[in-house]
Amino acid sequence: MKIYFAHATSGDYKNDFYAPLRKDGTLRQHELILPHEDWKHENNSREFYDELDVMIAEVSNPSTGMGIELGWAYDAGVPIYAFCREGAKISGAVYAVTENVIKYTDSDDFVKKVNEAIIK
Repeated sequence: MKIYFAHATSGDYKNDFYAPLRKDGTLRQHELILPHEDWKHENNSREFYDELDVMIAEVSNPSTGMGIELGWAYDAGVPIYAFCREGAKISGAVYAVTENVIKYTDSDDFVKKVNEAIIK
């Protein structure tokens, strides 16, 4: 399964998300694309989203770039799972592209719930 992880570039996404996602045994069985880990995925074309099986979006922090990516994935018919930290106020626009909004408490809970979402 080809899974793309969209997120804002603010915060410590490498330690908060990338490291826990990479060390998870179940997720390592899939092609997990972490865009700021690999320079070739920092500026994807619109057609790139046609190739995805799932998009995981961490939406706790607003990001114009991620909003564009969410729109392109939605237009391509890619299932989108939006994750937000407990207590975060997310943009109402997220609900225009997915009904799958999942709250989490910490990095471990995030990875656990990502696994549950992709198993669906």
